[in-house]
This record gives sequence, C-alpha cells and structure tokens, in this order.
Amino acid sequence: MDYKKLKDKYAIVGIGYTPQGKIENRSAISFYVEASINAINDAGLTKDDIDALICYRQFNPCLNEPTVTPYLVAQHLGITPVVLSQESFCQRNQFIQAVALLEAGFCKNVLIVYADNAASGRRMFIEEATHSESFYDNAIYGEFGFVGDYALAATRAMHEFNTGPDTWKHIAISQRKWANLNPLAQYYNEILTEEIYFNSPIIATPFRKYDAALISDGGRACIVTSVERARDLKNPVVSIMGIGEANPSVDVHQADYLAGNTGAKKSGEMAFNMAGITINDIDACEIYDCFTYTVEITMQDYGFFKKGEGEDFFKNGRCAPGGELPLNTSGGLLSEAYFMGMTPITEGVMQLMGRCGKRQLGTLLNTKEPEIILCCDNGGVLQSHSTLILRKF
Repeated sequence: MDYKKLKDKYAIVGIGYTPQGKIENRSAISFYVEASINAINDAGLTKDDIDALICYRQFNPCLNEPTVTPYLVAQHLGITPVVLSQESFCQRNQFIQAVALLEAGFCKNVLIVYADNAASGRRMFIEEATHSESFYDNAIYGEFGFVGDYALAATRAMHEFNTGPDTWKHIAISQRKWANLNPLAQYYNEILTEEIYFNSPIIATPFRKYDAALISDGGRACIVTSVERARDLKNPVVSIMGIGEANPSVDVHQADYLAGNTGAKKSGEMAFNMAGITINDIDACEIYDCFTYTVEITMQDYGFFKKGEGEDFFKNGRCAPGGELPLNTSGGLLSEAYFMGMTPITEGVMQLMGRCGKRQLGTLLNTKEPEIILCCDNGGVLQSHSTLILRKF
C-alpha cells in the first residue's frame, strides 16, 4: 500500500475538554460523556454525525462503578456507531485505525476519547503493566508497576550514554513553565526550580517526584474526519500530514531497546516519509511524557540529537516558553494532566488552531507561529509508539 497518498487527506476537528485535576464525586463514564459531547459541539457536529467510536484505553473501575466500555459510552451518548473499538493493553493505534476506517469508507466521523477518575479514585497504575509475569512475582523483587519498569529503562540509559537527573531536570522545569501559562494545568500555580526538583522525593531510583506523570480525573476527546468535510466545519483545518506506528513489543525484562532505538525511530521515519519533511521543518513538539526520560529517548530516536547529547540539547530553556523548539506546551503529562496520548495530541491541534491563550505560540511568546507540529504517543513500557505530524492546512 502506498500510504503516502494519505498525506493531508484527514484532519482532527473538534476538541473536548472537561474539568481536570482532582474532581470529587465524578464517575469515569461522566468524564467520557462530557469530553465526547464537548468535542462534538466544538466541531459543529451533532451526535448523529458520529459513526465510529474509539475508547482509548480500558481500565478496571476505581470505585463502585460499571466498567467503561464503548458500548456504555455509545449508550450514554445516544449514538449507534458502525464501528466500536477499545484498547486494553496500551497499543497506540487509535489514529491509524481512525484513518484506515475513513479511508476504507466505513465511516465519516471518528470520535476518539479517553477519561478516568484516577485521582479521586486513587488509581496507582501499579497492576496495569502488560507483563506476562505475575505482578506478585515481580513485586517480590521490589518492582511495582510502570514506575519501576520505566526506572529500569532509565537506569539502562544512564549506563549506556550517561544520561540522568542533570538532563531530566531541564525537561521537568521547562514543561512546568508551560504549565504556568495554562490555567487548566494541575501545576498552574506551582513553580518548579532546580532546587525543588532535586529536593523532591525519590519514587523509584533514579526517578524523583517531578520525573513522573500526574494522575488525573477528567477526560479528553477529539474527532477525526476528512479534510474535505473539515473545510465545512467551524474550526481551522488541522490535517494529519504524516502518521506512523511501530511496536517493539518485547517485555521490559527482556528488551534490548530501552536506551534506543525504541519504536519512535521506525514510527517517526514512517511519519516523516509520508509527510515529505525532516525534523528541521518541525515548529514544536508534543511528546508523550509519562516520565522525563521518555521525552529524552523519544526526541533522541527522532533524531533531534545523538546519544549522550540530551543535556546539551534541553538546557538553557531551548524547549521552554520563548525557546527555539517549544516542547509540551500545555505542561504535558508531567505538569498539565494525564490523559494518555490525548494530552499531547490535542494540544498540538489546539496550538495549530491558535486557541491556546497565554501559551499560544507566535508573537505572544516571541516564537514562530506554528505551521507543523510533531506529536506522539507511547504504550506499554516503550513497547508501542505512534507518531503524528500535524499541520495547519
């Protein structure tokens, strides 16, 4: 298949936000429904226009609630889609699936949504890893869930190319500066300095508190349709210029790609090849940032710098407000809110639509007005990777 023919053929229209942070007395399904309705309204569509529904990730309910399924979401929305889908183990193919469904003619408007009440429900993401081994067998050795798994990956990278907290501090601090411009961010009112970063508690060596993503209540949704249909809707058109996916798949305990190359390399090559551009054409990046190290290894594998050059790349505010390469401009998963890949991807769309207020790239922050933004998502423990190159069409 010549996937290059898909360049600029499909667009992301309509973004749905909800209250986010720690929101008491809300069910997960209520956030799913609110985010979805807000995305539909934002696009200028009606619920009857939605003929495919993709729920981003299934989790067991935190509280005494029903398990959220696409059946349940569709029921609450009052829609009868041609296609329903939901991921269970973090594979990141939601946007490729949406594009494929549209290209095949099965549907016209794909709603993609993720929500959770993880903060108020005290979800710790401990037993959510995709290992074949028993959680309890791993816990015997002090390994508890994703934090420990990514700590293994980061420790390997420290050994192989001398990265570590002196690199990661720049990522955490830069993203916090973006969050300080975003009233929706959970850390909107909290400054992060180098001293605060290094004095924060170790959560799993070598990670400190501010190396790890937030846990959030709330939801985020978007709609994918054709560029042709998007032109008739109310928002500026943001096209999918390039898209790629790669799945190294191997469990963290046997993986040899934890210090690169991760799936970001092949996924990125596919997306850049489809878009017909290079990293030099990228105006900003919205990178999946479950941990600071995830940002470093992803940017490294995309080719922004070579192994061991991360500290020099991220220092001196290069990726902070006013820097030459804006990165995770909402604050990201580290400082805005955790909605999986929907946090970076929807932020990329909002930036290209010019709807980001005080954090809007362009003259306000003395940066280039964005035309092309690189977004990505990562699943499992570096086991799945999806790349989207979005542009103002």
